[in-house]
Amino acid sequence: MRLSQTLSAAAAAAMFGLLGSATFANEPTKKAPANPVGAGWGKTTITTNNGTTGGTFTPEQMAAVNRVSGYFNNLQTLAGRFVQTDPDGTKSRGKFYVKRPGMFRFEYGRPSVKVVVSDGRFLAIEDRDAGTEETYEVSDTPFRMLLRADVNLVRDAIVLQVEETDSQISLVLRDKDPDIGAAIKVVMTTKPELVLRGWITRDAQGLETTVEATDVVHGKDVDPKLFQREKLFLKSVQQ
Repeated sequence: MRLSQTLSAAAAAAMFGLLGSATFANEPTKKAPANPVGAGWGKTTITTNNGTTGGTFTPEQMAAVNRVSGYFNNLQTLAGRFVQTDPDGTKSRGKFYVKRPGMFRFEYGRPSVKVVVSDGRFLAIEDRDAGTEETYEVSDTPFRMLLRADVNLVRDAIVLQVEETDSQISLVLRDKDPDIGAAIKVVMTTKPELVLRGWITRDAQGLETTVEATDVVHGKDVDPKLFQREKLFLKSVQQ
């Protein structure tokens, strides 16, 4: 049985034939390079078609929210491959690693030499070729809601959209902290078990970065050194 409550006027677009999109209000913000976690985009506010946030959901939909919340709350490590589609349609591929709370790493395959790495507090978008990096607070990204030490989406997120089919759950979430305003659309497959499939972040200009996760493995030992930032800017100054 399909459960659907779409609170967005822009829910017609699809990612991989699965993901719709939500309506985001535009706000001026500092632009960051397209990245898988929405870093450096400033406040991004999602609004519904009647100008309000949140909504009333059925018990079945709230059960889906709690199921996704439990998935991330029980998550220790995650590893896999990703395909990132930038706002201009450019695609890039690579490997990713996640370790709660708050640590992650995205290694892009060649010809890119970019790495996005979080040590749990700060994340850096590193260009290994140019020797440059841009650094942001992890707490300013939508991933804050999903990778914190104690994940509770009902408590910490404004749920704007819930869709469930026999094989998929998708949620649009916005951080409840008004100083964050970060938002993300998360897609999970449910068969044979609940697994992260992908997500969309959308900046204040309405530009979307889409990430599809594949070959996802849970509970794999991950080298802690993968989450150490290299601080390329300091290296270049010292040379």
